[in-house]
Amino acid sequence: MKLIGLTGSIGMGKSTTAAMFRDLGIPVHDADAVVHELYEHGGAAVGPVGAAFPAALRDGRIDREALRAEVLHDAAALTRLNAIVHPLVRAARDRFLAEAEAAGAEMAVLDVPLLFETGGHAEMDAVVVASAPAEVQRARVLARPGMTPGRLDAILARQMPDAEKRARADFVVETGAGLEAARAQVAEVVRKLRG
Repeated sequence: MKLIGLTGSIGMGKSTTAAMFRDLGIPVHDADAVVHELYEHGGAAVGPVGAAFPAALRDGRIDREALRAEVLHDAAALTRLNAIVHPLVRAARDRFLAEAEAAGAEMAVLDVPLLFETGGHAEMDAVVVASAPAEVQRARVLARPGMTPGRLDAILARQMPDAEKRARADFVVETGAGLEAARAQVAEVVRKLRG
């Protein structure tokens, strides 16, 4: 089974691109969705993250906004958080891959926002980067509730620049030209990977 890494900076259309792979019948593992589950009531990360970051523990779940505020400008706190969460996400990913392989999938997509930053690209057979012009990215992200230019800049400072991701990718899906254009690019990526 081929492993396809899907990545892209915030606001680049990665989630939409992942849905396009799903629409073609390819199983997709969403690392962000796993983290959301881990932080909810009964999630495996609630206890250890709550112990490390008590201000983020609210009503038996992790408040992502409160947690983000604690780690956004504190590299040591982010490292502590990653040491708790990454092994849990990896275990969920391993279960997903075992299930996909058992179901006979020819390929699976791993949707990982920080694929290059965490070195995960080395485990992939191919890497796809979702990308859009910087002005499109900014407009998309600043339209999100609670987002500010300062917060966006802090997030972008932790992510590899888009130009570097594009240069390191096997495939780039341009999401700034509309859904149909991106859908055609995803179909072409799948065709090439099957070929």
